[in-house]
Amino acid sequence: MDVPWVRRPGRREFLALLAAAAVAGTAAPPAAGRPRAVKRQMRGLWIACLNHTDWPARRRLGTEQIRADFVSMLDAAVATGFNAVFVQVRPTADALWPSPYEPWSQWLTGTQGQDPGWDPLAFMIEASHLRGLTFHAWFNPFRIAIHTDPGRLVADHPARRNPDWTVAFDGELYYNPGIPAVREFVLDAVMDAVTRYEVDGVHIDDYFYPYPAPDGRGFPDDAAFAAHGRGFTDRAAWRRDNIDLTVRQLRDRVRAARPDAAYGIAPFGVWRNRSTDPAGSATTALQSYDAQFCDSRGWVRKGWVDYIAPQLYWHIGFAIADYAVLARWWAAQTDGTDTQLWIGQSASRPGAPGRPAPWQDPAELSRHLALNATLPQIGGDVFFSARSARTDRIGAIRQLAADHWSRPALVPLLPRLARTAPPAAPELRPSPDGQGLQVAPWPRPGRPHPFQYAVYAYDADPGPHPPADPDRLAALLPALSVDRYRPPGTSSASWYAATAVDRAGRESATGRVLRFPPGPTGPLVEGE
Repeated sequence: MDVPWVRRPGRREFLALLAAAAVAGTAAPPAAGRPRAVKRQMRGLWIACLNHTDWPARRRLGTEQIRADFVSMLDAAVATGFNAVFVQVRPTADALWPSPYEPWSQWLTGTQGQDPGWDPLAFMIEASHLRGLTFHAWFNPFRIAIHTDPGRLVADHPARRNPDWTVAFDGELYYNPGIPAVREFVLDAVMDAVTRYEVDGVHIDDYFYPYPAPDGRGFPDDAAFAAHGRGFTDRAAWRRDNIDLTVRQLRDRVRAARPDAAYGIAPFGVWRNRSTDPAGSATTALQSYDAQFCDSRGWVRKGWVDYIAPQLYWHIGFAIADYAVLARWWAAQTDGTDTQLWIGQSASRPGAPGRPAPWQDPAELSRHLALNATLPQIGGDVFFSARSARTDRIGAIRQLAADHWSRPALVPLLPRLARTAPPAAPELRPSPDGQGLQVAPWPRPGRPHPFQYAVYAYDADPGPHPPADPDRLAALLPALSVDRYRPPGTSSASWYAATAVDRAGRESATGRVLRFPPGPTGPLVEGE
């Protein structure tokens, strides 16, 4: 997809970003006592559009400024070390693309239904891919509006055409998940984006049935239960089945349309408390199984999601929901399954006024990642959200990146894709100016196109088939915009090899080794 308004980062500009992210280092093995580098790790960033949380900014709704702000946000993410973005493209039963099902989002122009005159989703995907960031499209399934007045929706909104689909609850307007036509409509609306755009993932957040109202009122779905109860006598079980149907059917449709895309959910962090269910966690918090009718543990154990990203927005030692307790509990739930575990982290709580003392310590998030490193089931993290991560009030994001992201990491590879064909191995050649290395792709029919080039550095000639060891990973270059690598002056390495990586994370074997800088006898030397 070629989107003409996407500003392509220049090679020099992008290499400066990579240097700022400290992803071009020496090839020396880690010092004694220091954790070894990881080959694959989710380092994701949520970008929320609802109510202008991250993007677009409320007072900067001009087209060029919107685009420039998004690009700036991506460049900041790359410089920090993030490798994936999770972008909210359907915040409130609306769309950030020209959808035949739902109106244009009001968060784009300030007016729901107003065509912005361009395709933001196409723009965001290409801008992300040019920078080597995988793009996960984030959908909210059932929320219609953050108010309760259908009259404020655009005249042809599906919720106004089908008022019996809607429920007003706790100051917001929702589609009723208990109505089969609603579930089918939501799946169709989501799949329109999935089938038309080169998304790398389909991501669902934690709003299924809404969170409980403070006054204790229940979700008003008597009529739907009477009409569509399917023989259930327990309304809570029926509600959970409605959500289960949505989760499983969307999984099936995503895999059929885009089999390489990751499909996952970011639920509330507590499934059930142990006092309620022996299988639950040692917590005393709200239980999403009972309050939102989400059987997130069941989705994992039944293999209905590729990953689960529970929102663990609590500090270590928090009495009712201890981060350490929940990280270990979720690790145990995913152990032995093909469901990957990525932890939802809060970038907004560090340094926030009124937060308890642990959140005033810049090292709190770094401690979370240190704990994660002891749990092999945890494959990375996703941070909420982009504006907070960039503002970084007390330097917590900078500290965790320095402590844990000093080297680049490939995105996780889904187990179901592990045996599918990777891209062909690329070759390294001397760059035309003789100042570094140039990656030459080697396309093969039926093989995926390279998304990134991984450059590995060695202190001695590693032989013709060197290992793609994470401790030797010197840089990840976005293949759509950068094909050259200039080793930093601090590098002690002299031999280099490269692999090709596709958007799903499949990695080729290493190509031919090349020596740099030149030996004392002459030019750059290719390994035998």
